[in-house]
Amino acid sequence: MKMLRDPQCLLADGLAQLRQQFQVPASFPPAVLAAAEVAAQRQPTDHADWLDRAFVTLDPAGSTDLDQAFAIESAEADWLLHYAIADVGWFVTHDDPLDREAWARGVTTYLPDGKAGLYPPALAEGAASLLPDGPRPAVVFTVRVRPDGVAIIDGVTRAVIRSRAKLAYETVREADLPPGFAEVAARIGAAELRRAAARVDPPEQEVDRDALGRFELRLRPLLPSETHNAALSLACNLAVADLLLAHRTGLFRVMASPDAWAEARLRQTARAFGLIWPDQATLAQFERQLDPRDPRHGAFMLAVRRAGQGASYAPYAAEQLPWHAAIAAPYAHATAPLRRLADRYVIEAALALANGRPVPEQISAAFGRLPTTMQRAEARAGQVERAVVDLAEVALLAGREGEVFEAVVTDLGEAGARIQLCAAPVVARTAANEVVPGDRIRVRLEAADPARRLLRFARIG
Repeated sequence: MKMLRDPQCLLADGLAQLRQQFQVPASFPPAVLAAAEVAAQRQPTDHADWLDRAFVTLDPAGSTDLDQAFAIESAEADWLLHYAIADVGWFVTHDDPLDREAWARGVTTYLPDGKAGLYPPALAEGAASLLPDGPRPAVVFTVRVRPDGVAIIDGVTRAVIRSRAKLAYETVREADLPPGFAEVAARIGAAELRRAAARVDPPEQEVDRDALGRFELRLRPLLPSETHNAALSLACNLAVADLLLAHRTGLFRVMASPDAWAEARLRQTARAFGLIWPDQATLAQFERQLDPRDPRHGAFMLAVRRAGQGASYAPYAAEQLPWHAAIAAPYAHATAPLRRLADRYVIEAALALANGRPVPEQISAAFGRLPTTMQRAEARAGQVERAVVDLAEVALLAGREGEVFEAVVTDLGEAGARIQLCAAPVVARTAANEVVPGDRIRVRLEAADPARRLLRFARIG
C-alpha cells in the first residue's frame, strides 16, 4: 500500500528530483522491452479450462497491473475461495532478459506520480494482467475457509480464466461481488483477532491545498472493500505458508515484534496526539481500538508503520519456525507476482507441492538468494517512500516560517530531540537541552525548504 497520494501532482518538481536522486528507472532497456513483446505472445498450453468460473478483480480504479482475481463458492459449512494469481512464471523463463531485469529491480517502486514496474507494461499491464478483456493464464489457489476462519489449501491449478468485471474499491456495490465475499472476509478477520494479530492497515495520506492555497495532508481511511479484499489475500498467503512448512521448504515473510525502545517512542507519539494508551495494554491491543477515520488515530497508525522494524524474507530452516509478529503466524508472499519478484518462486513451489511433485531445483536454489535481493530492493523502495513523505511534510509547512507549534519529544539522539507536532502528522528533529521523552515543548519553524526536503525547528521558552 502506498503511504501517500498526490492526485493533483502538486509535488511534481520535488518528485522529479527524487527520481533522479534515487535513480528510479524511467523505462526498461530495449532488449527487455523486446523480450516482453515476444513473451506476451506465448499462449497457455499447460492450463485447465476454468473459463466458466465467474472471476472478478477488485483494485483501485486506475490499476491495470492486476495480480489477483477471485471466485467464491459454498461447500457446506465452509467457503471455497478460488484465488487466481497472474501466471508470471508462464511468461518469464530462467535467466532470460525479463528474469535478469526483475532480479535487478526486485519490486515495483511506487511514487505518487507513477511507478517503476518490475516487468514491462506489455506483461504487467497486458498479457499477464488479469484484465477483463479476454482469457488469461493464471495459477488458481483453491483455499478452503472454515467457519473459524482458518484457511487451508485445497488445490493449486494452472488454469485459463476470464475476469467478468474489473471492480473498483471506490465504486463497487455489494451486488457486484460474489456471494460470500463479506462473510469470508469476516471469518478471516475473526481468526486474526483470536491470534491476537497486530496487523492494522493505516490510512493513506493525500496531498491537497486548503482554502488559502497552502499544502495540507489529508488522511484517507481504507474503504471496507479494500479491507475485505486484503483479507482474501491474507488467507491465501497464510494457507500457502502452511503448505510450504508441511513440506519443509519455501520462502517466508518474517517480522519481529517492536522492541521496548520503539514502543516507548510510540507511547510518546500517542501522547502528542492526545490519545490515551493504557499502561497495561500492548501495542497490538491499543491498535485494535483505533479508528482510521479519526485524524488523530490515523496519524498515529502511520507513525506505527514508520517506526516498525520492518519485515524481511527467510528461507525455510529446520527447527526454526518462520514467524511474522504482526500476522501472528507463519506467512508467505504469493499473491503479487507482478509487483514482487519473490512471489513468482513461491507460487511455483506451491504449484509443485500441491500436485505431488518436488520443488524444481532452480526454485529451491532461488530461496537462498532471494532474501538478499529482496532486502536490497525493499530498502531502496523504502528510502523512496520515506523521502516522498518527507517531501510532503516539508511542503505542508512551506511558507509558514516563524509560526510556533506545540510538539512532544518522542526520543533523543545524537542529532537532537525527535519531536512529533501535535497539530500535524509531521516528525522532525530539533536541538533541545534538558528534555526527556514525553516532554511537551513549543518550537518555532525556522525553515521549510521542499527543494532540499529540509525542516528546521528551534525550541522557544
